[in-house]
Amino acid sequence: VQLQASGGGLVQAGGSLKLSCAASGLTFSNYNMAWFRQAPGKEREFVSGINWSGGNTYYSGSVKGRFTISKDNAKNTVDLQMNNLKPEDTAVYYCGAEGASASIQVQAKRYEYWGQGTQVTVSS
Repeated sequence: VQLQASGGGLVQAGGSLKLSCAASGLTFSNYNMAWFRQAPGKEREFVSGINWSGGNTYYSGSVKGRFTISKDNAKNTVDLQMNNLKPEDTAVYYCGAEGASASIQVQAKRYEYWGQGTQVTVSS
C-alpha cells in the first residue's frame, strides 16, 4: 500500500493551498480517509476526515469553514482544499487510510496506512 501526499508549500497568511493524496495497493473505496498534521514538538492531530463513500465529512474546530476535504474513488485520491490559511496551520500534513470502521475516526492510532507527509508553511 502506498499513499503519496503532495501539494504543500510556502504561502502567506490568507492564502490557499490544495493538498492531494494518491493511493495505490488498496481497495480505496472501502477506506475512510483523513488528513492529520504535526507541528514541531506537538502530537499528530486530526484535521479532517471523509468516509469511504465520500458522503460524510468531519472537520476539527480549528479548520471548519476554511478547509474542504473531498474523495474521488474513481481516481483513488483524497484532496484537502485549504483557504484563508493562518500561521498556526504550519505543520507537516499527512494523509491516512482506515478501513475497519463505519465512521470517521479522529485518533491517529486507528489509521492503518500513512503517506509520507507534505510541509505546509504559512507566513504572517
